[in-house]
Amino acid sequence: MKALITRKVGMTSTIADDGTVTAVTLLSASPCVITQVKTTETDGYQAVQLGFEEGKNIAKAQAGHFKAAGTSPKIVREVRVEEITEDLKVGESINAEVFSIGDEIDVTGTSKGKGWAGTIKRHNFHRGRKTHGGRSYRRPGSIGSMYPQKIFKGKKMAGQMGNEQVTVKNLKVVLVDTENNVIGVTGAVPGPRKGIVVVKEAK
Repeated sequence: MKALITRKVGMTSTIADDGTVTAVTLLSASPCVITQVKTTETDGYQAVQLGFEEGKNIAKAQAGHFKAAGTSPKIVREVRVEEITEDLKVGESINAEVFSIGDEIDVTGTSKGKGWAGTIKRHNFHRGRKTHGGRSYRRPGSIGSMYPQKIFKGKKMAGQMGNEQVTVKNLKVVLVDTENNVIGVTGAVPGPRKGIVVVKEAK
């Protein structure tokens, strides 16, 4: 299983022999511990629960859940898997070595929150005309016609922008540093520095 919970370190770039510059995001990939293995027989689906970093003041219910793994992680995420292999056991650790250069991965994180935003910033609406008496500059304009006398859900309007789960697919691994537990990924990764990022093999 190729999956890890990581923290975003920041961005840099690499220069190829032909002078091509590629943007690279560095991810801190400390070892993750398997805290639970879910199977179709017991849970209805197959997944592996991973724990990341050491937590403080763990609740008793959580401490009991993590007792078999011998750890008390700060962050827990679940990754779906197609099959449960013998090496996927509770208490086993997974580190950056599971990935190799050239692997295609999907990256999931929480995007930066931009607060309440209008339609121009949030949905790239056009500004209204500033000539001939026009007064509707940054307003959204008409949001519904006469029929069907209601506004459908999902209508593009002003609202909360960012701070939502975002998955970027088919990025490539360009760096694997097992000594410093760092993975380099092409392109941008959602979220701020120190944000939690889940990396898993692309399907």
